[in-house]
Amino acid sequence: MELKLNKQKFKPIFMAILAATLYGISAPISKLLLIKIPPTLMAALLYLGAGIGMLTVNIIKVLSKKRRIEAKMTKNELPYIVSMIILDIGAPIFLMLGLSKTISANASLLNNFEIVATSLVALFVFKEAIGKRMWIAISLITLSSIVLSVKDFSSFSFSIGSIYVIIACLCWGFENNCTRMLSLKDPLQIVVVKGLGSGIGSLIISIMLKEYSNNILYIFFALLLGFVAYGLSIFFYIKAQRVLGAARTSTYYATAPFIGVLISWIWLHESITASFLIALAIMIIGAYFAVTENHKHIHIHAEDSHEHKHSHDDDHHNHIHIPEVEGEHSHEHIHDAIEHKHTHTPDLHHRHTH
Repeated sequence: MELKLNKQKFKPIFMAILAATLYGISAPISKLLLIKIPPTLMAALLYLGAGIGMLTVNIIKVLSKKRRIEAKMTKNELPYIVSMIILDIGAPIFLMLGLSKTISANASLLNNFEIVATSLVALFVFKEAIGKRMWIAISLITLSSIVLSVKDFSSFSFSIGSIYVIIACLCWGFENNCTRMLSLKDPLQIVVVKGLGSGIGSLIISIMLKEYSNNILYIFFALLLGFVAYGLSIFFYIKAQRVLGAARTSTYYATAPFIGVLISWIWLHESITASFLIALAIMIIGAYFAVTENHKHIHIHAEDSHEHKHSHDDDHHNHIHIPEVEGEHSHEHIHDAIEHKHTHTPDLHHRHTH
């Protein structure tokens, strides 16, 4: 059957763009903080700021005694949780190393390679459906990343800073897909675990490398930046990802580097090169193809049982409550087998093969 258009279809898109906006400020501000804070310590502080900040939000939420409508993580998700933390330890360290060896505008725009990494991992490892327009987007964004990575086209020498940023994007590509497998769970809990786990891991590495800083003011600002640009950003990213899937959420997240570039131009007065403008134009076209992809066909939902936040007005949750329950709530429930046709994204309810 043909489903009615979901009135909330723009909500996850808005959340993805909001997440990108919050993250977009991280590269130029991190560039300034790296003057006084070593790269690995900076990576640790960003995630610790996210974890501590969101843990505080969670405590306030518990004390307010609001009804829990999100599903908690369980031991069944442990492999994805551990992988997520390990990858999140590596990615920001490589990014901070890259930022220390290249301008923040270059690093900000090159961050879009995360879309390519996320999409390829989603396709080949997690079997997420990717259409023709997405493939065009992936190709264009890859080309743009190459333009940014090549330091001297005449000798084909590569910028080590750009390569570090690309490695960070590869780590985040795998991490985004691990997080996608957790996206039906409480996003606040996920960010706390991700932030504290990755932050502590990065801090241990920083101590082992003897990368310290006693500048309390810079450390405070790094923690605050971590809460805003990582904690809140990841929270909204996960909420968008549960609907849009890994690849598509990352395409909306492509606005983050452009925001970072804009801040770099205005605030840091960094120069603009011809290759930078060419890469920017290519990435804009690639992002356009990514966000305009439309996916619609007859598909089958096999019977399934799981727990997550849901409501009964989306044509996918038709089970009965006694007494009746209204609004969003969370509990273990069964999806009956059904066949229908509607526009959909590869969320965790639409993981069918093509």
